[in-house]
Amino acid sequence: MEATVGRRERKKAATRQALHEAALRLAAEQGPDQVTVEAIADAADVSRRTFSNYFANKEEALFHADLVRIRHLLELVHQQPLDVPPWTALTRAMDQLVRETDEPDPLWVAQRRLIRNHPSLAAHQITVYGTIERELAAELTRRLPSDPETPLRAQVLAGTFLNAVRIAISHWIDHPERPLADLVRTALGYATTH
Repeated sequence: MEATVGRRERKKAATRQALHEAALRLAAEQGPDQVTVEAIADAADVSRRTFSNYFANKEEALFHADLVRIRHLLELVHQQPLDVPPWTALTRAMDQLVRETDEPDPLWVAQRRLIRNHPSLAAHQITVYGTIERELAAELTRRLPSDPETPLRAQVLAGTFLNAVRIAISHWIDHPERPLADLVRTALGYATTH
C-alpha cells in the first residue's frame, strides 16, 4: 500500500512540475498574457481538467516553484527553537534554504525575469507574498512576548524580511556575478541597521 501511495504522490508531483515547466516555457516564448490554460495543458500532454486538479489558473502554474520555495522557508522557520529571537530564526532559515538550493534553479530565474518584464504577473506575486507574510507573522507571534503590540511587531518583521529577500533577488537578477546567498545576507543585514 505504501509503495502505491508513494508512486501516486511522485506521479502527481511530476505532473505538477510538468505543468509548471510548460507554463514557464510558453510564457517565455509568447509572453504571459498570450498563454492559455489550454496551451499549458497541451504542452504538458494532459487534459484541461487535469490542469484544474493542480492549479486554479495559469498564474498559479507559473508561480508554483516560488510557492514551494517560500513554503519550505516557512517550515524551516518553524523548525527553529522557540527561544531563538525572531529575526535570528528568519535569517537562519533563509541561510539554510540558500545552502540547500545551492545554485538557483534556471526555471526559477526565468520566472523572476518574467515577473519583472510583465507587470500583469506582479499582482499575483503580491497576493502570494501577502498570504505568506500573514503565515510568517503568525509563526513569529509564537516567538514574541505576548502583549498588545505583538501582532503589529510580527507583521512588520515578516514584511521587512520578505521585502529584503525580494529586493536582494531582484538586485541579483541585474547583477548575477555576485552570489545570491551573499546578496540576501547583505540585504537582511541592512534591514537591521539604522
